[in-house]
Amino acid sequence: MRFTLLSAALPFCLITLGACASEKAEDNGTVRAEPADESGIDGLAARDPAPGQSAEVDIPDAEQRPLMQAQVVLERLGFGPGVIDGKQGLSFANALKGFQESRDLPITGELDDATRDALSQWDNIPATRVVTIPSAWGQVPFSAVPDGMAEKAKVTQLGYESMAEKLAERFHTTPAVLAQLNPGGKPASADGAAGASAAASPDGSVPQFAAGQKLRVPNVGADAIDAASVQNKEWLATLQSLGVGTDQPEVARILVDESEGWLKAFDGEDRLVAMFTVTTGSKQDPLPIGDWKVKGVAYNPPYAFDPELFWDVPDTAEKQQLPPGPNGPVGVVWIDLTKDHYGIHGTPSPETIGRTESHGCVRLTNWDAARLAEMVSGSTAVEFRR
Repeated sequence: MRFTLLSAALPFCLITLGACASEKAEDNGTVRAEPADESGIDGLAARDPAPGQSAEVDIPDAEQRPLMQAQVVLERLGFGPGVIDGKQGLSFANALKGFQESRDLPITGELDDATRDALSQWDNIPATRVVTIPSAWGQVPFSAVPDGMAEKAKVTQLGYESMAEKLAERFHTTPAVLAQLNPGGKPASADGAAGASAAASPDGSVPQFAAGQKLRVPNVGADAIDAASVQNKEWLATLQSLGVGTDQPEVARILVDESEGWLKAFDGEDRLVAMFTVTTGSKQDPLPIGDWKVKGVAYNPPYAFDPELFWDVPDTAEKQQLPPGPNGPVGVVWIDLTKDHYGIHGTPSPETIGRTESHGCVRLTNWDAARLAEMVSGSTAVEFRR
């Protein structure tokens, strides 16, 4: 199964993507959020307290969330726990392993005493914070993503389907977690007082969040953006919408382990600076084991669908040119490799990372893929191993 990508970020290239869209399944309070400007950047960004100082809290959380607090700290440090949900799982264990390896701790993948002690210097970072949904988000059009390729090709963008989905991507979680943090549409709080409520969705599960509403979110950080450093303004908007900061380490080497399901990134001194859970390959489209390099990065890429390149799609299906968007099969970014037809990219289904198979490429959450794209260059080496 293959996709062909068309992107101005990779001039003179028709890149055939190796099989990248199949899914075969397998705290302590809130930081004060400044009023949001029209871009929403300042109002949604993290406000971490200085070392040794306590966070300023307007609406205390209803409960302690120690696992979520560890997740938001690990992600700040470059060790992505995938979807931030306050639960133990593969992605959280991988994030712990990455942190432990970087600190020369026993690599257990567990939040053991030694790891808790090493993370304790960031105990003043709360698990959640309360933000106000920017007024500009009320002007964002949301619509359901069509099912078929021909139907997808007719729309101008494969964007978010709802405010809840857009918020979930911004705060690296799921609409279900946002619903849990905001029972009845209000931020969970110790005293029960909160902002305006949101209307319940038709099925009574996830509230229909609205601009101007206060809500509790995972306290994701590492989201400071230097707008002047990003020439591609559409990519700048993507970084803002995903809460991915521009201050990222330069990565000299990437190692992807198919059996372990992780991607490690090392700097020029071969220090581990980032680690993410990934989805790789399948029996029909295995990960191409070997040594490669990063050839280029396509930001917000459209792509061409060719049924002849997909083993599980009838050749009678028609070719289609699909628009870009976070809900496209390769998400918000494509990191092209010197191995023809293969790359590292995002996904429209972050909750499936580490739990499904791909068609040969390396798939991350959109926010992890965007963060990695800010780390790599044309000199970054890539090794795939089993």
